[in-house]
Formats: sequence, structure tokens, C-alpha cells
Amino acid sequence: MELYGVEIDSRLLLGTAQYPSPAILADAVRASGAGILTVSLRRESGRLREGQDFWGLIAGLNVKVLPNTAGCHSVKEAVTTAQMAREVFGTNWLKLEVIGEADTLQPDVFGLVEAARILTEDGFEVFPYTTEDLVVAERLIEAGCKVLMPWGAPIGTGMGLNNVYGLRSLRAHFPDVPLVVDAGIGKPSHAAAAMELGYDAVLLNTAVAKAGDPVAMAGAFKLAVEAGRTAYLADPIEPRDMAAPSTPVFGRASLA
Repeated sequence: MELYGVEIDSRLLLGTAQYPSPAILADAVRASGAGILTVSLRRESGRLREGQDFWGLIAGLNVKVLPNTAGCHSVKEAVTTAQMAREVFGTNWLKLEVIGEADTLQPDVFGLVEAARILTEDGFEVFPYTTEDLVVAERLIEAGCKVLMPWGAPIGTGMGLNNVYGLRSLRAHFPDVPLVVDAGIGKPSHAAAAMELGYDAVLLNTAVAKAGDPVAMAGAFKLAVEAGRTAYLADPIEPRDMAAPSTPVFGRASLA
């Protein structure tokens, strides 16, 4: 998988929040095989203070870091946070979040497009957290985004893929744009379903971090993503309304 010109071996991206301990986080990342970790600047803004140990742990995992603007509710806040993140993490990669609604944490898609345009013109390589809306997707691409990250369901709900039709339409309309399902994934089967739709990757956090055994769950998600991708490439059959015999009837025995 290639994202902004960088080859990434794994199609599973992990968040780094809410783990029971830094050691469990590290073990879960290793079990997942994830090649990209998202990190909130709000946590790392104190890199020279309490955040230093955490950053050292992340740096030691030898994975690509994708800073995010989690918790930002305006264009100005997101742009300022992004510029700070570039200084802290030394990368132009940015997962852009501009939250518009508190209960669902749904993106403010108008602010998202505006912030994306400002940041891409400033040299950022933006991974926008968005909805499955096709018009918004077009605007984000026009703004310079080369990756789209539509939600499966609201952040942290674990509901899976709420709008399979919309996600399938997005895939069909943008066959050459890397698409990553972000948010709402709760079970490995949800991740497999996203990959079977032809999505390039999935990003999740809570499903692993808050599992009873985060390390085991991380390993399960690794297998699910691989299985879903393999199934997509194997060209699954289309569902039918009517039954069809799976065993040939030609030459069967007859009592007549």
C-alpha cells in the first residue's frame, strides 16, 4: 500500500490512546503488525515534560507516525495544532479532524475542506477524517488530499459499517484514491467487511485499547484485515435472491 509516496506493508493503522499501560500498547502494536500509528498532539504537546517517555516508546516501535488533530472544533484550532504537530513530530503527514457535533463527533465537513486546503497549500500531506459523502470527497480531493478516511460509524461506538452502500459508492467513484475506513470499527469482522469492500486499510483504536485482552485483539485484527484483503482480491461471488444448487444435478440417480 502506498500513501503519499510511502510504501506501507500493513493495511492496519492503530491509535495510541486509552491503553491500560504503555507496555500493553507496545505489545499490541507488535501483535497487530501495524505500520502506522496515530498520535494526538494534545498528548505529545508536553514532549519535553511528561510526554517524553511516551514519545520515546512510540519512536522505539519503528513505525510511521501520523499526528492527528483530535479534539479540534474549528479551522483555526486545527491549522494551529497541525503546525505545532509538524514541529513536534517532524513530519508533514497529518490526520485532519475538525469535529462539528459533540454527540456523534461527526466531522464539520465545511471546516474540514477549508482546513485541508490551507494545510495542503502549506505543504502538509493530509489524511482527512470525513463522512462517506461523495460531494465532500470531491471537495477534499480538489483541496489537495490524496487519501480519504471516511468513517464507518461514530468514533468509539464499535458499531461497524453503518452505511455500506455509501462506502461502496465512495470506493466505486474513487477507484485510484487510497481509502481508509476510520472510526466505528468494533470487531475484527467489521475490519474484514471493510477490506472486502475494496478499502485499502482500516484505522482503529478503541476496539483494541479497550478490549479485555488488547494484545490478543490486536492479533485478531491483523488476521481479519489480511483475510478481508485476500477475499477482495479473490473476487467474491455476488449474492442471489434465489437458491442455486452447489452440486451438479447432471447424471444423478433416478428412481423412475
